[in-house]
Amino acid sequence: MKLKSLLFLSLLLLTFTASAQTAEELNAKGDEYYYAGDYTKAVEYYQKAAEQGHAVAQKKLGVCYANGKGVPQSYTEAVKWYLKSAEQGFAEAQCYLGVCYVFGYGVPQSYIEAVKWYLKSAEQGHAIAQYNLGVCYVFGYGVPQSYTEAVKWYIKAAEQGDAAAQFNLGQCYVLGNGVPQSYIEAVKWYRKSAEQGFAEAQNNLGGCYNNGEGVPQSYSEAVKWYRKAAEQGLAGAQNNLGVCYYKGEGVPQSYTEAVKWYRKSAEQGYADAQCYLGVCYYNGEGVPQSYIEAVKWYLKAAKRGNAEAQNNLGVCYEKGEGVPQSYIEAVKWYLKSAEQGYAEAQNNLGVCYYKGNGVPQSYTEAVKWYRKTAEQGLAGAQFNLGVCYKNGYGVPQSYTEAVNWYRKAAEQGNAGAQFNLGVCYEKGEGVRQSYTEAVKWYRKAAEQGHAVAQYNLGVCYYNGEGVVQSYTEAVKWLKKAAEQGYAEAIEALKSLGEIK
Repeated sequence: MKLKSLLFLSLLLLTFTASAQTAEELNAKGDEYYYAGDYTKAVEYYQKAAEQGHAVAQKKLGVCYANGKGVPQSYTEAVKWYLKSAEQGFAEAQCYLGVCYVFGYGVPQSYIEAVKWYLKSAEQGHAIAQYNLGVCYVFGYGVPQSYTEAVKWYIKAAEQGDAAAQFNLGQCYVLGNGVPQSYIEAVKWYRKSAEQGFAEAQNNLGGCYNNGEGVPQSYSEAVKWYRKAAEQGLAGAQNNLGVCYYKGEGVPQSYTEAVKWYRKSAEQGYADAQCYLGVCYYNGEGVPQSYIEAVKWYLKAAKRGNAEAQNNLGVCYEKGEGVPQSYIEAVKWYLKSAEQGYAEAQNNLGVCYYKGNGVPQSYTEAVKWYRKTAEQGLAGAQFNLGVCYKNGYGVPQSYTEAVNWYRKAAEQGNAGAQFNLGVCYEKGEGVRQSYTEAVKWYRKAAEQGHAVAQYNLGVCYYNGEGVVQSYTEAVKWLKKAAEQGYAEAIEALKSLGEIK
């Protein structure tokens, strides 16, 4: 009897041994169910393997809990299993555990703990952990900020083909962060990332071709890369592609196509595209002209801090286009834009102070804003500042300074400045008197349609001042001015018997 019992027990043990599955087999079975979409059965097998200490299964079980696949979603449970796997030295689990600490998923948020686990994983060669560790060094998350260390880890990940690391390494080369600045090196890494389909790298590579940075300038190549990124839905690339169509750079010029891409980008909240779409509506380019639609898009961009849109919205309020006319609202938006250094807004704000529109009239404030934008090279502001110096508005009167600013604007083609500079030469104000120079500048302004310059040029021809006297030329220029309704030109022609 005893012998039979022992035999039965032996047979029972043999049966159980034969039917038992190893942790590796359980993990593999879990994979079969997971990739078949049966997450509940996958979890069942991962759990069995994990409880036998299988590190890969522990990580996979953590992933299932993190994503709520086959089990109720729980970061706490995810972390529990990541930790078991990570403590066995499994690099992927160490990386995932680092991510949980970065975002506070299932654990108290801690960059220090995140870096600890990223480092363990990165030192085993895990590319994503190397990339994440690089990011921590860029921003000083859990470690002293160091571009040099960031680059070190980006390189390790990039050389393994990690597209995000390749992109970030390209950024470091563009900015000279942790490495000597080099567009050539930036392009090298952008291209590696872009060829893997990384949209941000495709967009930036397009930018390099657009500007000729690190590669020969080519709008066609720029468009090629912008399009790849744009078709992936990257808002910045969609905007850039829209700009190419708007200007006809690398593609046939098309406002319709420009609007198409601006709209895709704008609807994602990209402020530049919202502003440019507003411009298209304002001018009726590629869409029916509509100030109301223009204002709608300017406002969206302006609220996101886009300086150009803030200025454009100010213009709409000043003119009452698409909104009730309001100098106060105009000034509000000009000021927001001007404080960001946007030159046109600074000039517009100066004009408001000059005229007292929406603000108490103040030549001093006008000059302050004219100067800010004039020093940025905006011709209109340089002209306005010249006027202030000529008349002593907000500054001590100075013909010399007036001429200085008129000349800067005139050399950029500003007709009003060209005319005023001509007057200075004719009268010898701030410069040595010279009819020849006066005629030179009157002609430049007159050829742009400046009526008073046309009249003055006609007078110079009539009197032979600065030019060979010519009645024919005199009448020619007087008529041009008269055709614009300039009264003195009309009277002069009447006195000469050229008109009745």
